[in-house]
Amino acid sequence: MDLTPTQRKVAFAVIVLALAGLGALLLRPGSSPARDRAAPGPTAPGVASAPASGPVSPAAVASPAPSGPVANIYQWLPFTQADLTEAAAVVRRFSADYETYSYTESADRYVGRMRSLVTPALAATLARGYATPGVAQARTTQKQSATGGGVITALRAFGASSLTFLVTLSQKVSSSPQSGQTSTHELSGDYAVTIARSGSGWQVNDIQLASAGNS
Repeated sequence: MDLTPTQRKVAFAVIVLALAGLGALLLRPGSSPARDRAAPGPTAPGVASAPASGPVSPAAVASPAPSGPVANIYQWLPFTQADLTEAAAVVRRFSADYETYSYTESADRYVGRMRSLVTPALAATLARGYATPGVAQARTTQKQSATGGGVITALRAFGASSLTFLVTLSQKVSSSPQSGQTSTHELSGDYAVTIARSGSGWQVNDIQLASAGNS
């Protein structure tokens, strides 16, 4: 369904508000409403909890659930809730593979892990970047290895067949140069990761610094 510019702006505003509530379930791995709430502190030994005294404010009384149908925001969007969940899962898997490498790996092996998650064009770009002479030489000389991943923080943009997520990528890099001393440092940064429909699934087709703008 084609949307007018006004409808697209309204739909985008609605999804931003809705995803603020759904984000913990759809976009953040391993989170749940129960885990996100702070756990109550333990009661001191021998002291029983007592109900609070005093009058109850009307504001503290739970309001009844609103009656009537609940709006389904996805009827206004070019993707379903299942599409969003699947796309987010692919982005998280890509983030982990993108941030993980070893100096013993060739470019083909590095890209091979994520080949099913990225488009052929992006796979070629990543392989060239990994094999850049100066970068590859430093990685080998320093015997560098890295592990990492990403956390989706927002949905920046969407279209009929693509979604752009803002992702915070983090990486732990270990180096063991010829001196024999091992050092470790951590890196992180915000990126825009664009994912597009590919057949019945999704593939990442672009990654760039979030500060570079929408894509």
